Amino acid sequence: MNDRPLAPGRRLAEIRQQRGLSQRRVAELSGLTHSAISTIEQDKVSPALSTLQKLLKVYDLSLSAFFAEPADSSPPRVVINANELIDIGSQGVSLRLIHNGNPERTLAMMLETYEPGATTGEKIRHPGEETGTLLEGEIVLTIGGQTYHLNAGQSYVINTGLAHSFTNTSTQICRIVSAHTPTTF
Repeated sequence: MNDRPLAPGRRLAEIRQQRGLSQRRVAELSGLTHSAISTIEQDKVSPALSTLQKLLKVYDLSLSAFFAEPADSSPPRVVINANELIDIGSQGVSLRLIHNGNPERTLAMMLETYEPGATTGEKIRHPGEETGTLLEGEIVLTIGGQTYHLNAGQSYVINTGLAHSFTNTSTQICRIVSAHTPTTF
């Protein structure tokens, strides 16, 4: 028996089918094209974070719930290895969620890497707040119509209910450690 998790596209297809929805109906509800849904479900492309959020909204799922492994009866883990982090990023943006399997946790944390020129795409919005510190490089944070240029060593605190995006306009990798609430991102 294979215990490896399904690829994201295949998992999205499975969730859609469990809910009895056609690709065309999901396209209508999400504002995406039918061909985009098909391409994503076949794992031919990885969806941008904003695209994945649109799809998960249709399925009433959070990002962390989508990427979490099925719950079991074992207690939450204390140590999580680097290869066990859940990467919810795409297209030059790595958003590695630190998750110990505890469905009742109240804080979520991520290790973020932005390749030169990478962006989270169109602005993201979700309830809660986020704080982060740039460990390396620089990033442009756009939130609520304001743009902020941050460098290594600087931190930010934002209301994630406001539309926001992160873009690495430099030629160097940017690394951020961030925490957000609620954990349902």
